[in-house]
Amino acid sequence: MPSRKSSAPEQMMLPFDVPGLVAGVDEAGRGPLAGPVVAAAVILDDLHPIEGLRDSKQLTPRRRDRLYDEIRAKALCCCIAEASVEEIDRLNILHATMLAMRRAVEGLRLPPAKVLVDGNRLPVLKVPGEAIVKGDTKVPAISAASILAKVHRDRLCEAMHAQWPAYGFATHKGYPTPEHLAALRDLGAAPVHRRSFGPVRAALEAQA
Repeated sequence: MPSRKSSAPEQMMLPFDVPGLVAGVDEAGRGPLAGPVVAAAVILDDLHPIEGLRDSKQLTPRRRDRLYDEIRAKALCCCIAEASVEEIDRLNILHATMLAMRRAVEGLRLPPAKVLVDGNRLPVLKVPGEAIVKGDTKVPAISAASILAKVHRDRLCEAMHAQWPAYGFATHKGYPTPEHLAALRDLGAAPVHRRSFGPVRAALEAQA
């Protein structure tokens, strides 16, 4: 009798797979020069499916905002966590990202049996995990986490813009665009800039 194939993505199956809740995890904000790095963890509810989940970068801001609200309403549970600018400068961006991911998983109201993380690295977790390259395009729970993290961080950038409008955070979201680099050269660094990142360090040295 032929074996029955699962319709689930192959990457979701762990060699030691056990039944239970699965959390998807993704981050936003590794590349920018300012602001915290944000991670989200989501456990979706199979009884309340969400249409249109995909990598947050493939969605318009308006669609992301709508899905953000729908995910928060329909998921079994979710958690958004951050690692601060100070932690990024102290630990480096990779370790700060892993810290934000671990905080997001540990903040879930329901403990997952396993965790699926976008990318090729796993944070230190108390439950089994698997890193999935391009997971935000393959695993709905990771797509949902991608959307939560992206929307949350974009809103943080808008708040940063309200406090330091000359840098243009609402437009470039902290990424090293020509406009942002020009503002850094002219104004120096704001308190929300990551001092350990090269362009910010160069601006501080020039200012000194």
